[in-house]
Amino acid sequence: MNPPQPVNRMSTTSGWLMTAVAPWGENAEDALDQALVDLGLGDVRYVPMQGAMLPLGFQAVPPRPLPMGSLVECHVASAYAWNGSSACAGVAYAMARTPEGEPCTIVATITTNTDFEETTLLLRRNLQRRLASRDLEVESFDLAVDEVTAGRDHHGVAVAALILPDSLSNLGNQRTGPVRKTMTRSAQEAIDAAQRRVDTKAPAARAMRPGNRTDFSL
Repeated sequence: MNPPQPVNRMSTTSGWLMTAVAPWGENAEDALDQALVDLGLGDVRYVPMQGAMLPLGFQAVPPRPLPMGSLVECHVASAYAWNGSSACAGVAYAMARTPEGEPCTIVATITTNTDFEETTLLLRRNLQRRLASRDLEVESFDLAVDEVTAGRDHHGVAVAALILPDSLSNLGNQRTGPVRKTMTRSAQEAIDAAQRRVDTKAPAARAMRPGNRTDFSL
């Protein structure tokens, strides 16, 4: 009798979107700490993550309390304001598929000093550009945007976050996708391209001084 063959299951990474605002900070750091507590991140060690690609197998789930001292991956946008000014922060993700049929999830963030509606539009455009630059077809998406107006003589912050509480503890079980040859250059190609840019670089422009009225409009 042949032994049972192992089943190749794709690991999943759960996460959720959340926002918080803190308009009455004594300083920027105090405002940020207040917002992190409201996000449920006050008792964890959160790791701000860079890059547009989420772990393969991402699934959106409802928020849940996080254990004290846990290590948590976050894609965070923090927008700061002061003394009556306003700021917005947003995070969005899109579940998509490559032309080869590989599922993946893309994330985008934004911070602005415009209003909620304009920030939402700009965030959607950021997400669309990230999908287009990777030749991905979107299947679903979600976003979270918040706006803060700082109190008088106080610091304020708006924070939007995509929180992935289990990704760092499941690193050994996470699957990676295939190398997309049309989207990834070899190291030598990157070195050659960088060298060409150095060889053909134009002379640096003269430093601008305060009060210069040169028109840079397109």
